[in-house]
Amino acid sequence: MLHVAVVGSGPSGVYTAQSLVQLDPEVRVDVLDRLPCPYGLVRYGVAPDHEKIKSLQNNLRTVLEHERIRFLGGVEVGAGGVDPARLGELYHAVVYCVGAATDRHLGIPGEELPGSWSATEFVSWYSAHPDSVADGFVLGARSAAVIGVGNVAVDVARMLARGVTELSPTDMPQAALTALAASEITEIHMVGRRGPSQARFTTKELRELGTLPDTDVIVDEEEMALDPAYRDPSGLPATQRRNVEVLRSWAATPPRGAPRRIRLRFFLRPVELLAAGGTSPLEGSRDLGGRRVGAVRFERTAPDPDGSVKGTGRYEDVEAQLVLRSVGYRGVPLQGLPFDAKSGTVPHRAGRVLRDGAVSPGEYVAGWIKRGPTGVIGTNRPCAKETVTSLLEDAPGLVGREVPEDALPCLRSDGLTPVEWPGWLAIERAEAELGVSLGRSVVKLPDWQSLMTAAQRDPQRQPPRDQQPA
Repeated sequence: MLHVAVVGSGPSGVYTAQSLVQLDPEVRVDVLDRLPCPYGLVRYGVAPDHEKIKSLQNNLRTVLEHERIRFLGGVEVGAGGVDPARLGELYHAVVYCVGAATDRHLGIPGEELPGSWSATEFVSWYSAHPDSVADGFVLGARSAAVIGVGNVAVDVARMLARGVTELSPTDMPQAALTALAASEITEIHMVGRRGPSQARFTTKELRELGTLPDTDVIVDEEEMALDPAYRDPSGLPATQRRNVEVLRSWAATPPRGAPRRIRLRFFLRPVELLAAGGTSPLEGSRDLGGRRVGAVRFERTAPDPDGSVKGTGRYEDVEAQLVLRSVGYRGVPLQGLPFDAKSGTVPHRAGRVLRDGAVSPGEYVAGWIKRGPTGVIGTNRPCAKETVTSLLEDAPGLVGREVPEDALPCLRSDGLTPVEWPGWLAIERAEAELGVSLGRSVVKLPDWQSLMTAAQRDPQRQPPRDQQPA
């Protein structure tokens, strides 16, 4: 019987487990995650007001409740946790589905100023990711700049514009809800360095901005007309053409005088963040006295015939006490696995991990750590199936190696206390109870301590060995 570990319980990990049990009638799969909660970015990346997408958790839950699949949360793999070599001793095969865990930087002066954050940090905060230690995003801010024009940028701009009435029914943690309810941000600039026809957002998410109550969406017709494809979108792919049509409709609609405004800007490249008061990190002392960001300096760009853009030497300062960069994700090395720093992925061939160009038996990858941060949630399904196909082709050569019948006692003897499925269900119950106590629906627990305390309320969970009665 084949025993497989899948590291990561987001969509790529769950789809990998699902393909395994669908294609092999006997395989046993342990899905490991360093968090005590499953679902990965579906839980901690999808915006709380996107209930339809978040409902995908129900599909992932069905997979994780399969009789031959076991969820083991709270299991760190790599530095400070289980070494990949140890997993190789416990399982015939290991599939790493660890995603792209960090964000790209702008690489411009002033990026380190207080008030400058990655969109990932902001999303983690309002999604109650237990690693989130940041706070005070909107405190004292009147204007925000979101740098990037993809779906994550649209998400964070929308969340900044939402009111408490719209956010209260979501599972957003109470502290984030309270802070956003008190926000004084009225101007939200979403800025891209290229033109509207090259923006990465999808039309559904873009249109949603126009449905926000108490918010005007403002676009500059002259600015967008710098894009030749904006003037004639007939040759564009369907999504980009529809995006341009939505932007055209907003350009033709006069503002209503709503209390909040989302301004979509194009052909502007950030070159510097300025401290409040106009101090430039490029001028004189770098000691900014702890002052937060006060503006973003952009250079106007112009389209090149090759589809890229070039600087024009003309600059514009946009007021912003909150700057959120949303310019892409990047994989990070996992101790014990090979890593291609240039692509931010693990080298592989059809999902088989390569070490020094040769296939490493029993090691596989799927999801973003395999292909890079591309595609949508559904893209993970064929990606996982390709990897599983490779694994099952290799299975006759893997299953002959002796491994434990059950890896869980071995993990416990190594000092780990995995959170099993009943522990996760206990977390769900605690979040429902918290919601009732706050007069809301389900409210996420926001930190490691509260999550682990809730998981330990599971009556089936065994205490660590040093806490067991004599």
